[in-house]
Amino acid sequence: MENMFRLMGSEEFSDRRRCIWVNGPVIIGAGPSGLATAACLHEQGVPFVVLERADCIASLWQRRTYDRIKLHLPKNICQLPKMPFPEDYPEYPTKRQFIDYLESYANRFEIRPQFSECVQSARYDETSGLWRIKTTSSSSISGADMEYICRWLVVATGENAERVVPKIDGLTAEFEGEVIHSCEYKSGEKYKGKSVLVVGCGNSGMEVSLDLANHNANPSMVVRSSVHVLPREIFGKPTFEISMMLMKWLPLWLVDTIILILAWLVLGNLTKYGLKRPNMGPMELKAVTGKTPVLNIGAVEKIKSGDVHIVPGIKGFSNHHVELVDGHILDLDAVVLATGYRSNVPSWLQENDLFSKNGFPKSAYPDAWKGKSGLYAAGFTRKGLAGASADAVNIAQDIGKVWREETKRQKMRTRVVYRRCISLA
Repeated sequence: MENMFRLMGSEEFSDRRRCIWVNGPVIIGAGPSGLATAACLHEQGVPFVVLERADCIASLWQRRTYDRIKLHLPKNICQLPKMPFPEDYPEYPTKRQFIDYLESYANRFEIRPQFSECVQSARYDETSGLWRIKTTSSSSISGADMEYICRWLVVATGENAERVVPKIDGLTAEFEGEVIHSCEYKSGEKYKGKSVLVVGCGNSGMEVSLDLANHNANPSMVVRSSVHVLPREIFGKPTFEISMMLMKWLPLWLVDTIILILAWLVLGNLTKYGLKRPNMGPMELKAVTGKTPVLNIGAVEKIKSGDVHIVPGIKGFSNHHVELVDGHILDLDAVVLATGYRSNVPSWLQENDLFSKNGFPKSAYPDAWKGKSGLYAAGFTRKGLAGASADAVNIAQDIGKVWREETKRQKMRTRVVYRRCISLA
């Protein structure tokens, strides 16, 4: 699958990297999106190389998630192409179960990523018509710089590649308590009896606050803007499945109206607890902005009981205190920044056709998976694992079609040469 060669451009004299030719595509990222794409290519008979900067697959799940996390959506919606979850898995698999599933998935489709390969740059060489991907290895074994040369490049680094850390007055210079991002949070056990401020009210903020309350901490959660909070299930049926079913028959605004009425029946009026809903409905908001509604798995009950306090925006930090925009001052032991993640694609991909400056494709779903010159994007749909799976299938079919046609032509040329040799003999 790999042959060593060197493209002798002027830059090669100053850049002493090993060059590797890859017959098929290079996939950057060994998370669910990259694994799904690799599996679909495997089924198409197309060789590939997967590059991963971490030392494991699905590093977000293995290294940067808290212990209590589960899939927010039912397993039948989250399974990757070609392999369902085991039948004995619960409706919402745990963190460990999902990781086990991904590891089994990689083994089944013979996906063996090149770990500890951090991509420094990727650019399309107009002269050769090939992609050139420069990497630096953090492996203690090799520690070598590499350059991969290929015809197709699949960007599968995902929507959550880098943590977002907001700049808040006094947080880094004056606050004397512990400050961590939610990707570093594992359990509320060590925060028992402590006052913790959770900055952010998305799914991570809600779950961290819930976990802190369950471990007898004193959590306060910052809610600066409006947020949709929906029950994970409505009358025993997953809310997401109900929404998808209704959208097959009804306009989006009517689906949102029905979902919000059902949510009010299950959760009640949350405005009086400090959780104000946006003017735009939850499904429309996700379609327009990609912002996912919060699925309640117990945080609302803790808010209603007073075990989780809702507070407004932050004015600034000092010593062991935080001053809020309403003038109140809270004593704090720690701060958890549940402020989300961002794409890192603009920092290394040198192109301006498929991706915009925010690291997401310029085109909306379902047309965001393919660019020009053999460039593809997997897992940037803002539609979770289902969207990543759809991207993977499309990408593999697109590359596979070209691969089969060219392989067929190569075989035909080989047969012609062979026949000529026979006739000459």
